[in-house]
Amino acid sequence: MKRRVAWLLVFFVAAAAAVAGCGSKKEGVPGPEVKERKVTVMLDWTPNTNHTGLYVAKEKGFFSEKGLAVDIVQPSQGGTTELVATGRAQFGVSYQEDVTMARASGVPIVSLAAVVQHNTSGFVSKKQANITSPEDFEGKRYGGWGSASEEAVLKAVMEKAGADPKKTKIINIGTSDFFTAINRDIDFAWIYYAWTGIEAELKGVPLNTIMLKDLDPVLDYYTPVLISSEQTIQSDPQLVRDFLDAVARGYLFAGENPDAAAELLLKQVPELNPELVKSSQRWISPRYKDDAGRWGEQKKEVWVNYAGWMERHSLLPGRVEVEKAFTNDYLPAS
Repeated sequence: MKRRVAWLLVFFVAAAAAVAGCGSKKEGVPGPEVKERKVTVMLDWTPNTNHTGLYVAKEKGFFSEKGLAVDIVQPSQGGTTELVATGRAQFGVSYQEDVTMARASGVPIVSLAAVVQHNTSGFVSKKQANITSPEDFEGKRYGGWGSASEEAVLKAVMEKAGADPKKTKIINIGTSDFFTAINRDIDFAWIYYAWTGIEAELKGVPLNTIMLKDLDPVLDYYTPVLISSEQTIQSDPQLVRDFLDAVARGYLFAGENPDAAAELLLKQVPELNPELVKSSQRWISPRYKDDAGRWGEQKKEVWVNYAGWMERHSLLPGRVEVEKAFTNDYLPAS
């Protein structure tokens, strides 16, 4: 689930590329005469329970009922956000921070739905490190992936706690195994609790966890989100509606049936650890819809607050029109 914030300048050349999967735009279940529409969905990382709704929708036939032949692929070189922007995939899994950066860079990507309603990521450390607040980050080694927004978050939460971020050593561990790094190279890291945190529980590795949303309300942003490009939305809005209708059904099923959803994910991706998938699914299932009126709903103030935070920390190359960065218009009514 590592963030990718390197934007492709070649977008403006590739934006004219044809969007695959154009077929019939009839609503509802297609008849035999309707041509199946091929759709590519690019993940943000390796398959995990953030993605369960997509796999449920595929396995239970929710996509095929809409006339969609969906291929779920892992990210390739260039990053999901950039490849969706250039038409290599019609839809993708990204993050609010990536979308905000893209919009500020002139890349017309749009967030279509929030996969979970509240930020489930946080800073974690082994219990014996005694790191229980950002004040304790001083004198410690932080293992990250090297993004500017990551360092800005670390700096902001430490300064808010009265700590000096210059006293924290930042080590870029990239995609290294968290458990190897925390035992050898670093003292704390930033993880998604639904996956790595649950894995730590299963491994019997006690952690201290500091959730981002508990440190500052502005950090309770949407991560991950489902994205598409303005080109796809404008050229085939019915495709977007049909896709989101099927995906919403998938996530609602996963929210109400965690064990059954875990089995469906494992059927599609059998190389995953069954115990981890099942435990993770039970943890995250109630968090998909959470306190929202419907799955996927996004609040304008969340986008405004986070974009403002990024601007204040000089992380954006330009201004962001948040009304263009996200939309709820293509979500099913309930």
